[in-house]
Amino acid sequence: MTDTHSDRIKTPTLLQALVPVGTLIALLALSVYLFGSDSSAGSNQIALLFAGGVGVVIAIRNGHRWQDIEQAIVQGIGTAMGAMLILLSVGALIGSWMLSGTVPTMIWLGLKLLDPRVFFAATALICAVASVSIGSSWTVAGTLGVGLVGVAMGLGLSPAIAAGAVVSGAYFGDKMSPLSDTTNLAPAVAGTDIFTHIRHMVWTTTPSFLIALLMFAVIGFGNHGSGDATLVTQTMTTLEQSFNITLVALLPLLLVMFLAFRKFPAMPTILLGALLGCVMAVILQPEVVKALVADSGITGPMAYLKGTWSALANGYVSNTGDARVDALLSRGGMSSMLSTIWLIICALAFGAVLEHAGILSRLIGSVLKAAKSTGTLIMSVVFTCIGLNIVASDQYMAIVLPGKMYRAEFAKRGLAPENLSRAIEDAGTLTSPLVPWNTCGAFMAGTLGVATFAYLPFAFFNLINPLVSILYGFRNIKITKLEQDADIESQTAERKISGR
Repeated sequence: MTDTHSDRIKTPTLLQALVPVGTLIALLALSVYLFGSDSSAGSNQIALLFAGGVGVVIAIRNGHRWQDIEQAIVQGIGTAMGAMLILLSVGALIGSWMLSGTVPTMIWLGLKLLDPRVFFAATALICAVASVSIGSSWTVAGTLGVGLVGVAMGLGLSPAIAAGAVVSGAYFGDKMSPLSDTTNLAPAVAGTDIFTHIRHMVWTTTPSFLIALLMFAVIGFGNHGSGDATLVTQTMTTLEQSFNITLVALLPLLLVMFLAFRKFPAMPTILLGALLGCVMAVILQPEVVKALVADSGITGPMAYLKGTWSALANGYVSNTGDARVDALLSRGGMSSMLSTIWLIICALAFGAVLEHAGILSRLIGSVLKAAKSTGTLIMSVVFTCIGLNIVASDQYMAIVLPGKMYRAEFAKRGLAPENLSRAIEDAGTLTSPLVPWNTCGAFMAGTLGVATFAYLPFAFFNLINPLVSILYGFRNIKITKLEQDADIESQTAERKISGR
């Protein structure tokens, strides 16, 4: 019965494959036009669902059953369940770290130590070093990134540029660290080992990051901040009056970085950091905790419990009397991440429909046919990864699918697999935080408090690296050829995988 049904399934035509993608692009453009920066609060989700509905109609027309499509959607959403739980955990962490004085202390130290002229370059560099050390862009953004964006606001600098610097630095480490999941995944699907992969990435990643640092430095030297020294002093004074500013408040940050460095699982690491933040809030900021629930009439030990509980669930609400500081610190809570999770669910549902219906493979197949030279082949990989980050809305899909689709073609053309793995990371890993409805873009926007499209023009490293990768392909720079022995070994491995 199953075989009979499979025989009735048709491969989508190129026109059919383009219809849901074109529908999505048109609806998202309309969403941005109508709702502007608020489009991610609900209208983008509706656009994704409507475009997914168009994909469902095409899939059913080509012989797919609704039950199978529904199962594919559920499975597709399930792949990001871990990411959504991490998002909720980060929301709790931000709320507790605001309450405990961890983030206010980070901001106070940043205002005291960081010069506005070097702030953006220093932010990118700090996040890069931390991310290389622990291999996680999300952890760096959710801890150091939150504080650094706060520092930028305190200095009167653009939070969008600061968020771009955080994303640039965090994803440099995510791409180059042997501890990163994407750095392990890309060579695995391309058919090479991780250290060959990292060595090969150095050639495109290093110049890209140096150019990004130079651009951040140029912006910094031309911008002394919109506020003067008096405003910075006022902000620091407000923080000192509202919180117990002490290095002890940084213990939750040190715990999270230590556990991440030891490769402790992400979600329990973040939750432990959030819980330690609650403990530190009761010890260091008892008056702040009680003030958060003053209207409830609850006093004594229960006030501390309700205050920390409230911060974990709904975030911290600042009432310092300084509007700038209140806007800076009123953040966090699991509830703050619900709109982002809604966006991820809708995006993954859309991507799952297109993958199940064969629309993604049809689009990639058409691209592959047009790639004649090495340069156009690598450019095809780059644009395929970018397209999958946009359409499939998931970083891992943007890495795995091109690896599977292009692996044989690279071997056929005598190109070593590290060329493929490098191109996949140059585009698949780095452009994922630039798409608002991608899991990574949604996470960065929700965590840093800056809209994806706002920081996108300033995520210089993420924008430059794919272009450098394409340039190397066309100029034949550091393109490794496949040796005869390696070719035979690759063919043998392919036979083993296919069971022949």
